[in-house]
Amino acid sequence: MPVERTLRKAAEELERGDLASVLRARQRLVGLVTSFPDRLDLRERLADVYRVLGDAPQAGRWGYLSEHRDPAETAAFERAYRTPEARLAALHWAGGDAATETARIRLAALRAEVSEQLRDQLAATDDRDSSWHANILVLLGLVLVLLCFVVGVVTLAGKVYGWLTG
Repeated sequence: MPVERTLRKAAEELERGDLASVLRARQRLVGLVTSFPDRLDLRERLADVYRVLGDAPQAGRWGYLSEHRDPAETAAFERAYRTPEARLAALHWAGGDAATETARIRLAALRAEVSEQLRDQLAATDDRDSSWHANILVLLGLVLVLLCFVVGVVTLAGKVYGWLTG
């Protein structure tokens, strides 16, 4: 079904206002956003459907890149997806740059937050080497395994030699 026809059907279902129709409209728009993730108009329409359903976090999610977004919905989205990485993943942005300057700025800011979060996590990681005692124990274990292997090979070679010459 062409995009414009699907949008018309979704708008008609949304106008009906009953729950079943609104849920069908949501499904249609979710399919369109999945197929065309870089179209901001589809995201805004999906946010409108979630507003009708009373789902503020999802309305904030799909309206996050819009020119005019509701601060309460944005806050609900940020509470539902606590880390910048989770928010970026939830947006399902597949393209590079967005169509509008506002969306580009918001995506760049979110990507910068993700980078900062990863830098902080890497800085907090303990990068000290293990202790010398642990290294010596590992080395002794490896020497023991190697020694057992050599003894086994020599024993096997002696048995095979004795079997062939005997």
